[in-house]
Amino acid sequence: MSSNPTLGFLLHDVSRLLRKRFDQRARFLGLTRSQWQTLSNLSNNEGIHQAGLADILEIEPITLVRILDKLADRGLIERRQDPTDRRIWLLYLREEAHPLLAEMRDLGDVTRGEALNGVSAEEREQLFQVLSHVKTNLVQACRTPLAENETKHG
Repeated sequence: MSSNPTLGFLLHDVSRLLRKRFDQRARFLGLTRSQWQTLSNLSNNEGIHQAGLADILEIEPITLVRILDKLADRGLIERRQDPTDRRIWLLYLREEAHPLLAEMRDLGDVTRGEALNGVSAEEREQLFQVLSHVKTNLVQACRTPLAENETKHG
């Protein structure tokens, strides 16, 4: 077995360390990682229903409800009933969340700057192109069902 990490392990470690460093910087904001991830994703999907946001975050809806309750208690988000279906709640950021999101983005910029220190602009562009290509390949692969013989081990 090679001592070099596989692509999956390397990507996982880089992702974990980026989150860890961001968490160190963002601790003073008083948000948990799940709360800031929820706010960040909601900022790109305002008006989404709770189940849709849970899918994006890849968490169970009941887990998201607890996170949303805490964010609502802090006055950062609001739930509005869907005008066509009273059982569905649509999610929106409150004005109070916008300065916090701006601060989170600034912290993200600083964290990415640390991570990419010493990487030239050309290398950064190549990195993004390669990772985007890998992502596209995997998104497409995940849409393709596996053949029966590929699902069995041993």
